[in-house]
Amino acid sequence: MLVAGGAGFIGSHLCDQLIPTANVICVDNFLTGSEENIDLLLQHPNFKFLRHDLTAPLDLDKFAELEIFKVKFQGIQEIYNLACPTSPKEYNNLPIETLQANAAATYNLLEMAVKYRAKFLHASSSAIYGDPTDDQPIPESYWGFIDPVGPRSCYNEGKRFAESLVVNYGQHREVSVRLARIFNTYGPRMKLNDGRMIPDFVMHAVTGKPLVVYGSTAEVSTYCYVSDMVDGLIKLMEYDEGGIFNLGALDQKTIQAVAEMIIKLTAAQVGIESVGSLPYLSRQGLPDITKAKEVLGWFPLVPLEVGLKKTVDYFLAHKNMLGVGNN
Repeated sequence: MLVAGGAGFIGSHLCDQLIPTANVICVDNFLTGSEENIDLLLQHPNFKFLRHDLTAPLDLDKFAELEIFKVKFQGIQEIYNLACPTSPKEYNNLPIETLQANAAATYNLLEMAVKYRAKFLHASSSAIYGDPTDDQPIPESYWGFIDPVGPRSCYNEGKRFAESLVVNYGQHREVSVRLARIFNTYGPRMKLNDGRMIPDFVMHAVTGKPLVVYGSTAEVSTYCYVSDMVDGLIKLMEYDEGGIFNLGALDQKTIQAVAEMIIKLTAAQVGIESVGSLPYLSRQGLPDITKAKEVLGWFPLVPLEVGLKKTVDYFLAHKNMLGVGNN
């Protein structure tokens, strides 16, 4: 199977989970992914890494290292598409690249799915729903409320276009497709300084700085630990009927509560500051995962307190990432 964006946050955890039972071709251009995320996999006999920008077509026949997987004869059975920048700050820094990933890269991967008659899973996002109009959980049937030219439009509209592309390949090119609309996910290997709340909180806490909340500390969201999200993606790939599924956590927490948990876990003597919202940030919608529970038999298992501890422990074990000495 092929994992596009496999050196990224969720993609690398997905590769970890797939490796014991499958041959995995991981493709990434390191635009936002990291070699460190896949270092432990590079020597595994079931794992091959290709550094490639998927906005250009990928011809697997040209890679001699793939001969051991017999791709020329056996093809590829599954394609996971996680190839897209997902950092809020990158929407400003990499807007064209974000649009190209959702358009050109998704197209090239779908063409591979046609060639190999492979099942195709596209990692979409809750961003396709836009700004929530109320605090009710969002079902898959909701069409969304989006500014098509706003600060986040390269990502939000890019994901919406990619969904349309995937669905039309499913309808007109006989590709077995499925869409995972991923809600707020966290865990080890998240990037620092990319505008995501939890790693920003951890970095501030361990460096003795106040935790900064952009907007109201009373805002509510849900937080899905990465191992649960990966489990959901695999279950969705295994579901032969395909379709569109929300994947996210159910337990609602205020930002204030999350900040206080991280302060406790890091034993930091810092406060919490609320400032004005940033243009590339938006209020998180709440997922309705009824369909995933009933059809896929999937629901998140890792409590926030447990997942946050694992995340904090990871960052503390990589103090160089935080700019903290090891003394």
